[in-house]
Amino acid sequence: AASYTDSSDDEVSPREKQQTNSKGSSNFCVKNIKQAEFGRREIEIAEQDMSALISLRKRAQGEKPLAGAKIVGCTHITAQTAVLIETLCALGAQCRWSACNIYSTQNEVAAALAEAGVAVFAWKGESEDDFWWCIDRCVNVDGWQANMILDDGGDLTHWVYKKYPNIFKKIRGIVEESVTGVHRLYQLSKAGKLCVPAMNVNDSVTKQKFDNLYCCRESILDGLKRTTDVMFGGKQVVVCGYGEVGKGCCAALKALGAIVYVTEIDPICALQACMDGFRVVKLSEVIRQVDVVITCTGNKNVVTREHLDRMKNSCIVCNMGHSNTEIDVTSLRTPELTWERVRSQVDHVIWPDGKRVVLLAEGRLLNLSCSTVPTFVLSITATTQALALIELYNAPEGRYKQDVYLLPKKMDEYVASLHLPSFDAHLTELTDDQAKYLGLNKNGPFKPNYY
Repeated sequence: AASYTDSSDDEVSPREKQQTNSKGSSNFCVKNIKQAEFGRREIEIAEQDMSALISLRKRAQGEKPLAGAKIVGCTHITAQTAVLIETLCALGAQCRWSACNIYSTQNEVAAALAEAGVAVFAWKGESEDDFWWCIDRCVNVDGWQANMILDDGGDLTHWVYKKYPNIFKKIRGIVEESVTGVHRLYQLSKAGKLCVPAMNVNDSVTKQKFDNLYCCRESILDGLKRTTDVMFGGKQVVVCGYGEVGKGCCAALKALGAIVYVTEIDPICALQACMDGFRVVKLSEVIRQVDVVITCTGNKNVVTREHLDRMKNSCIVCNMGHSNTEIDVTSLRTPELTWERVRSQVDHVIWPDGKRVVLLAEGRLLNLSCSTVPTFVLSITATTQALALIELYNAPEGRYKQDVYLLPKKMDEYVASLHLPSFDAHLTELTDDQAKYLGLNKNGPFKPNYY
């Protein structure tokens, strides 16, 4: 749904095609380079709602803070991330890019980036083999060696660490934006194997409190509506996980009149769910009666085959977490079950007795696989990522050790302030006396580092 393909959309793999852009370069692999003009219009539409990122681009492109940076990136490739990639290029970086999800690439946007000279290797509907091939093509290049990584989910970092340890050692910094990827970074760090500084953007306030919460609050409904045309009023829904993503999903569903249950492992999040008016239950207690199951835990095997066997007919099952491990989809690929593709990204899994479960995006990320996400909120995340890259790339020797860091609060506040003009919002300034009373600098940071 997020990508349009023309009628001549053939079955030939992009890897088999010889394509060149108008400048004669073939240093990319996309579905169809001829869609570049259409993709450029998509990027221009996104730019209109990403004014803060564009203003950062204008302010910094004179001094080129990323001159000499060779960034290898692995994120969703959409019109919004294209604005980020082109901002990094405008600030002096050279970029090579692949997709962190096999379904979320907008083919026309990838074509526009390739036409503009970015080495992009991605298309919608890659196989597992294609996915790793694309990442490898970005990293393993003659005469070009990455010195920065921008990752979403940790697959690129993992690949470079495992396959190219020599390149990994020379990386100046890693910026990671998902719960899953950050978890993998902390694992590396704990094992003493992280030999480069990394910036955990996911837990920066401007990602966690905005993208995870507000983006999901709007895009959960979009993804479900586009794929199933479901009516939410009176439906019984269980949301697994009440972190920022779960909070956003629950708020949207409750507002449309759904009856929402929450599952949680964390007593603090569970108590928050209770105070927000949701019943906190175990999945096994409600699985027979619910109409929709949504996972957003960042964990694995949250919905098991046993749960799937007990669901009622036509229950909708989907995932809002980064990885496709939350729903045990592998357990459904058995001879006694029939899979029926009903629409793009919608499968009916049919049991021997005729019961159907509606599985969306094969258990992968619902909003980016089946719909689009709000541009404005992605501007906040993208600006945060750009500043994290600039910070790590320009940090003096020794400021960052081989560890995982949070973005300095001053930067979080700077990102937020860049987005306020869109709302014509006017900040109040502290008087000297008030600042002294609170023990703060008048210009911030206003939040402690642990916030």
